[in-house]
Amino acid sequence: MTLNKMMIIGNLGADPELRYTPSGKAVTDLRVAVNNNQRGADGEWVEETLWFRVSVWEQAAERLAEQLRKGNKVFAEGQLRVREFEGRDGEKRQSLELAFARVVNLERRPREEGDGGGYGGGSYSDAPPAVKPRGAEQRSSSPGAEMDVDDIPF
Repeated sequence: MTLNKMMIIGNLGADPELRYTPSGKAVTDLRVAVNNNQRGADGEWVEETLWFRVSVWEQAAERLAEQLRKGNKVFAEGQLRVREFEGRDGEKRQSLELAFARVVNLERRPREEGDGGGYGGGSYSDAPPAVKPRGAEQRSSSPGAEMDVDDIPF
């Protein structure tokens, strides 16, 4: 048995790019920047940015292209792939890609647009719906107990 799954949280570096295959299937490509801050050998903080290409297909692709914009914070999970290409300078390069991704918009909606808070956009996926654990629908949250994105421990 094997498993190839990657999860990232980052910001969009550009507006989503929606295109259609010759057979008419929608594909949206997202460019997601993930920042990593750590102390270097000299004790100074060093910021490293990794760029990922995230591809979402069909109906989810069309919804994401409408709702996401450059700078939005997103959660994405999918199969990690390494794509090789030749740069403009003729050098061979590699890019990291999350294919068959599920993407969740982590941006807050303005209060006028709905229930007075929460997270905008929801989840868009090429994957089958997630299975809820037994008893999950019986849990209730108290008013005002919304989780803030900044409270996520990773």
